[in-house]
Amino acid sequence: MPRYLSSRPDSRLIPLPWDLPLEQWPHENLVALPRGISRHVVRFIKVGGSVYAAKEVVEHLAMHEYRLLTELHRAAAPAVEPVAVVTGRTTADGQPLDPVLVTKHLEYSLPYRSLFVHGVRPKNVQRLLNAMVVLIARLHLIGFMWGDLSLSNVLFRRDAQEFAAYLVDAETGEKHDRLTDGQRANDLQIASTNLYGEFLDLKAGKLLEASLNPTILVDTIMVRYRELWSQLTGVEEFSSDESYRIESRVKRLNDLGFDVAEIDLRTSPDGSTIQIQPKVVDAGHHSRRLLRLTGLDVGENQARRLLNDLDTFRFRTGQRHADEAVVAHQWLTQCYQAVVDAVPEDLRGKRDAAQVFHEVLDYRWYQSEREQREVPLLEATHGYIRDVLSRLPDEQLTALAPVEQRQMVDPYDPSLGLVDDEGPMPPDPWEDSDDGDAPDPGFLDIAALRAKNASR
Repeated sequence: MPRYLSSRPDSRLIPLPWDLPLEQWPHENLVALPRGISRHVVRFIKVGGSVYAAKEVVEHLAMHEYRLLTELHRAAAPAVEPVAVVTGRTTADGQPLDPVLVTKHLEYSLPYRSLFVHGVRPKNVQRLLNAMVVLIARLHLIGFMWGDLSLSNVLFRRDAQEFAAYLVDAETGEKHDRLTDGQRANDLQIASTNLYGEFLDLKAGKLLEASLNPTILVDTIMVRYRELWSQLTGVEEFSSDESYRIESRVKRLNDLGFDVAEIDLRTSPDGSTIQIQPKVVDAGHHSRRLLRLTGLDVGENQARRLLNDLDTFRFRTGQRHADEAVVAHQWLTQCYQAVVDAVPEDLRGKRDAAQVFHEVLDYRWYQSEREQREVPLLEATHGYIRDVLSRLPDEQLTALAPVEQRQMVDPYDPSLGLVDDEGPMPPDPWEDSDDGDAPDPGFLDIAALRAKNASR
């Protein structure tokens, strides 16, 4: 009988066909969604109105990843939310099956290949790189060493004019109180190798703009990471006459989206110089402020844009000296909610509500410039819905789109390829070797590892 480990149990999981391998699950239990490359069998499962990602993996890895994801979730890190681990699975005739790790599907997110398959402009590639850099830095700040950082282990969501990146696979991760410089360097070295290979793969598949060089892209991530890490944790020294630089350093970090909870400040024996170093830095400066004022829980860049519009609303309505919470409530009901409510029900899977509001503000600005007048917010909203939103693909629950009108063999398992692929599968040099030097059957043999684990 299956056993369920979960901190927030969902009883709707119990009736699912856990006596079948995931790759044999009936389609009525599945949802066809874009997903990245995985060494494991992964399916999106439908449970009432919820969608979960299910990954079949050996027990010790499933338990390790579940506990790591739980720690990351408690730390408000950008990662998928764990739901359960289902162990003790057997087939109808008693054969053991691997446990399944269940995580919550991250709505409106896409794996990197789904972004590149329709073409990504160089400007947006740079935004994806920036999202990766922020993700790595945020994880390192809380003492998480990934161990297998790659594009395949990341999901991307639109975050105003930028992207936000989320960890989706923590199988190889380690959580420490604090990472050493050597641990961070090792993580970055692994990331460099993985990312370079993935960019080469995109290049070979003609999914990467010809002007983009994989080597330069990887170097860009590493340089930007070091610059951000220096801003977040670096020591700064200046004359005691320049004490204003303490506030300037904090403001720079706030502008980057980080709060400073603790700062180490030291003066020289003669008091002529001051040395500062941020010690406790938390991401989410703007999103926390917006949540406190309005109750909206959105991405960091979305929060920054919404707060800017809130400040504009305060100025336009002559309430610069009014209580901020009162003005925020007025803005929420008169502006934000009015825009969100105007979106027809059948179009609400195109973008999340905060992203719609951000794009309406952009649409309104361009329309006002074009028509040389200040376009009312609701007029701009209806124009945006008509001209932009109605033509966009769904990003909430999107079935796998055909590539160049070619259909997949199984939309629930993209690894099987396309129906009109000709000829046999391309050879895999790791598995199809004919050199006769096969490794010992017990070495890196998954069946042997399972048998050894079962005998304990």
